Amino acid sequence: MDSVNFRLLNYKFIGSFIILLCHCFYNPTDSGAVQITQSNLDMVLASNEVVFINFYAEWCRFSNMLMPIWDDAADEISKAGYDTGKVVIGKVDCDKEGAIATRFHITKYPTLKLFLNGLPAKKEYRGQRSVEAFSEFVKKQLTDPVVQFTSLKELHDLAEDKRHIIGYLDRRDQPEYQILRRVAGSLKDECIFHAGFGDASIQMHPPGQPVIVFRTDKKTSTEPDETYTGSLTNFDELYEWVQEKCIPLVREITFENAEELTEEGLPFLILFHNPSDNESVKKYKEVISRELQPEKQNVNFLTADGIKFEHPLHHLGKSISDLPLIAIDSFRHMYLFSDYSDMEKPGKLKQFLQDLYSGKLHREFHYGPDPVHNANTEDNVKVTTPPESSFKKLAPSKNRYTLLRDEL
Repeated sequence: MDSVNFRLLNYKFIGSFIILLCHCFYNPTDSGAVQITQSNLDMVLASNEVVFINFYAEWCRFSNMLMPIWDDAADEISKAGYDTGKVVIGKVDCDKEGAIATRFHITKYPTLKLFLNGLPAKKEYRGQRSVEAFSEFVKKQLTDPVVQFTSLKELHDLAEDKRHIIGYLDRRDQPEYQILRRVAGSLKDECIFHAGFGDASIQMHPPGQPVIVFRTDKKTSTEPDETYTGSLTNFDELYEWVQEKCIPLVREITFENAEELTEEGLPFLILFHNPSDNESVKKYKEVISRELQPEKQNVNFLTADGIKFEHPLHHLGKSISDLPLIAIDSFRHMYLFSDYSDMEKPGKLKQFLQDLYSGKLHREFHYGPDPVHNANTEDNVKVTTPPESSFKKLAPSKNRYTLLRDEL
């Protein structure tokens, strides 16, 4: 080998060595966001109002694509100058921290989760993945979640299609308001929070004794206002009460929350109604509350705007003119409740659910109605032919990001 070629080969070797050396000393996953492990996780969650975490795996291509953006966003948010204890941008290596991944039910990488006052938000972050979008999202989380009113007259005009938590307090700096504000930060997507101080609310509470009241969505509910009777300085106690009031037994499904609801994995019992028809919603909620509360662990009770969700109606062989109507979406098939007017007959809606649990609805789909002893009744029974599920198509995409290694 001549000396020129030898020198060229030597330079290439040295260059490769330098690149390798730089890679060893510069690992992007050690910069920007805070590396969270089992040893510091609880401390980080407990000592910060907002914690935004990227759950990633180093073998995942999508995790590697996101990481430099995530670290740049962490640096950008750090430059914003938020007070200590306000916000932390973190990251968890799920291969090394399997216990954390299991604790928060991480099933795909990367998964971005928001924690407010130590509690995980119900929804994963699914917005744009850019430094600007992440920064704006965090900024939004840190805005005051409580709307201040200066006169009791303002409370007469609250939106009747929303649920409200109203605080009557002496002043903004009292401990009870700080607890209320923390609860509002975690549940602001479920209720609208209001607070009045001093003269604005003095008629509603004794001096030095703040009062918190729940007001229902009067447009579609018959629940009365309710005053909180627990401790106003106990975050967990107030949070539990507000959560119970603000996340109703019967929820409305929209295109915005459909993905979140499908992720809960429970079949849907849905009332499709005309948006101008509030009475059917009230009756439906009353029946669910009276007869089916014990079933809330097994099924999601929902209402749906029958005009916006017209497509599922077509799958059921129905149209807007047939509203209101009730159906089950099991994520395999949709089953139509025979007659909406039967809803208020004791036990009818419950039996509809029992037929789902027992497999009767699915069995009749494949083999026709179960045998009956009464021949006349048997002659009048029609074979159930439910269509495929409509709402499973609104579930999270399995191809959005990398599945767990075991699923590959």
